[in-house]
Amino acid sequence: MKQKFDIIISTCVPLPLENVDTDQIIPARFLKATDKEGFGDNLFRDWRYDKDGNPIKDFVLNDPTYHGCILVAGKNFGSGSSREHAAWAIAGYGFRVVISSFFADIHKNNELNNFVLPVQVSDEFLSELFQTIQQNPQSQVKVDLPNQTVTNISTGRFEHFDINGYKKHCLMNGLDDIDFLVQNREKTVEWERSNK
Repeated sequence: MKQKFDIIISTCVPLPLENVDTDQIIPARFLKATDKEGFGDNLFRDWRYDKDGNPIKDFVLNDPTYHGCILVAGKNFGSGSSREHAAWAIAGYGFRVVISSFFADIHKNNELNNFVLPVQVSDEFLSELFQTIQQNPQSQVKVDLPNQTVTNISTGRFEHFDINGYKKHCLMNGLDDIDFLVQNREKTVEWERSNK
């Protein structure tokens, strides 16, 4: 899942539902696993499949019209429990970006820790994205991490988004927290020596 992040241009998968919580993203019965592998298969499990395991045709992830590595979700995405498994499932499915007008804080950080970029936009911009995707599922969005902008290519409209500087550095360099510490080991040792 570790990938350097720079600029992504992709079609989008729309999920225009508000208050999508982590139990809807990955149901609790799948939380026994401690390995990140395979979680993408169960992303939105109870919305994707019926009780017999058959795909529910009208759910967006089962609709071949929509594809891409950007999930556009309704307001208040990732609320509920703090399970990191929800971010594992999003990353495991292949999403690199989630765009919403509001994220639950813990889930937002879990996404960042799993190399998924949460992009928070205004309600108006989000509404425009949903309209654009509905009108043309092949329309693309450009997410530019270095400049912290997200652009609706169809309309040319863009917005800036915020991201913690440390997390931006880690995403752009493909580093998790441990990688960052190892990379800066000598600086840490030197600091300890000079502060004794």
